[in-house]
Amino acid sequence: MYKRPVYKVLRTRLAEPRRFIQALSGPRQTGKTTLAQQAMNGITIPNHYATADEPALKDRNWIEQQWEVARLKSRSGGRRKKALLVLDEIQKITGWSETVKRLWDEDTTAAIPLHVIVLGSSALLVQHGLTESLAGRFEVIPVTHWSFAEMQKAFGLNVDEYTFFGGYPGAADLIRDESRWSSYIRDALIETTISRDILLMTRVDKPALLRRLFQLGCNYSGQVLSYQKMLGQLQDAGNTTTLAHYLNLLKSAGLLTGLSKYAGQSVRQRASSPKFIVLNTALMSASGHHKMDELKLVPDLWGRWVESAVGCSLANGIIGNNIDLFYWSSRNREVDFVLSRNKEIVAIEVKSGRTKGTFPGIEAFSKEFKVKRKLLVGPRGISLKEFLLTTPEELFE
Repeated sequence: MYKRPVYKVLRTRLAEPRRFIQALSGPRQTGKTTLAQQAMNGITIPNHYATADEPALKDRNWIEQQWEVARLKSRSGGRRKKALLVLDEIQKITGWSETVKRLWDEDTTAAIPLHVIVLGSSALLVQHGLTESLAGRFEVIPVTHWSFAEMQKAFGLNVDEYTFFGGYPGAADLIRDESRWSSYIRDALIETTISRDILLMTRVDKPALLRRLFQLGCNYSGQVLSYQKMLGQLQDAGNTTTLAHYLNLLKSAGLLTGLSKYAGQSVRQRASSPKFIVLNTALMSASGHHKMDELKLVPDLWGRWVESAVGCSLANGIIGNNIDLFYWSSRNREVDFVLSRNKEIVAIEVKSGRTKGTFPGIEAFSKEFKVKRKLLVGPRGISLKEFLLTTPEELFE
């Protein structure tokens, strides 16, 4: 079975002396459970896996029971030895983080070398529990949407297929039947994420507005839209603060983000109109009514998917890497993506069709800011395939 690069990160952490709880955090259907099980199979120490997803009602006592099973496995001939406990779907137990904190601290005091991995399908709920009670006791291992390199190696997707179908491993075998694939993405991923991970966890006064905002983001992925224009499009009398909050919830759930305009000053960046980017192009494909082959015949439309694929690659690739992602515009001049790391800047322009030799956006941006690298993704620059196989860190080398 294919092992993602993040598998090596987890294996390395488990080989170290017990220091922190390892939290696998990321959107639904990105392979967190598979990753944890691969790690269990790849180590020789005693281990115990338990999931709160089973039908029987679970409470905090269930966590204590599973923890005790793992503690027993760490005992050998009266001596303690290294063991591993994996708790899956942990967010389904109310108050889980307080119980985990108490048990972890007991093991620390008693010098019990029990490693612990926690994970769950709801990134929002897991993050909330970690920050609420477990400060200083955990490390997050981001499990992001799958990259082109991963989908190519694991499932043989070519660059056009990845641009349209995105990076959901569980749906990869369905792409030859686009109607079935779209239904799976809409029902098993989009609806489940919105209804279970966002609406059940957070107070959302206008759930219909949040759903319409997600659809609007899919329709306008790759485009800048002011909050006032959003309100007009959504036909809602709400306020821009509510929209910004809902957009942040959609980002935390791994669905949609709004990039800020690069200004060199964070105050001005926060006040800018956001540029929508879906965090997996499967979301815009399943939310629309286009077949891949039909879409490729319409250059302007296909260009939106290409730009969104670049945006997905960057937005997922920067997670955990101390890199920020923006766009830039001024007087009808625009740079599609701006990467910022410390004081270094990379400017990226995406052109999927034939282009003229000048790129006024990057030229204007370069006059205002010191740019380390300027990149054109498209026929006259780096190919889309080559770009998608490049990590954001490599763009700074």
